[in-house]
Amino acid sequence: MAGKPKLHYFNGRGRMESIRWLLAAAGVEFEEKFIETPEDWDKLRSDGHLMFQQVPMVEMDGMKMVQTRAILNYIASKYNLYGKDIKEKALIDMYTEGIADLSEMIIVLPLCPPDQKEAKIALIKERTTDRYLPVFEKVLKSHGQDYLVGNRLSKADIHLVELLYYVEEIDPSLLANFPLLKALKTRVSNLPTVKKFLQPGQPEETSHR
Repeated sequence: MAGKPKLHYFNGRGRMESIRWLLAAAGVEFEEKFIETPEDWDKLRSDGHLMFQQVPMVEMDGMKMVQTRAILNYIASKYNLYGKDIKEKALIDMYTEGIADLSEMIIVLPLCPPDQKEAKIALIKERTTDRYLPVFEKVLKSHGQDYLVGNRLSKADIHLVELLYYVEEIDPSLLANFPLLKALKTRVSNLPTVKKFLQPGQPEETSHR
């Protein structure tokens, strides 16, 4: 029997967080190997495990996988979170890419120079309420189903709910005009595997929630 997936990253959310979310939603327990010192980083690179000299890296099913979206697609495919056919997969990919566009703006915010931060936050708020969240609210309204695609949980729902948590950290009022998205957030957050992941008292990598 294969062991738990092992996640190699720094002790923070960053680009590993969506991988944690997806594994948790799939009910897969995982281990974390944090890069805490320059020596840890040098060893990981010198061992030849990082194809492009970058993390995240996930050891899973005998592979050492890199590149965040490739890892996410593998997990989603393995655990039936990627739609029932190629049309559903295409929809999931479109939604996920839109989610990633906004997520990327938020993820890099801590790296923003202080004198530019206020403008960046204002742009994020504008894009959140005028460009991205209206799309997903409209999708849910158009078919009246619980999830974005095929009325079943997919990676698109999980990535979107993770994004909604980020958005609320910036300003909870940004979700005020999106009742269906708030309902989706509650629905996904209360799934047993996700709820376990989100509960306080879990390992440090989830304690921010």
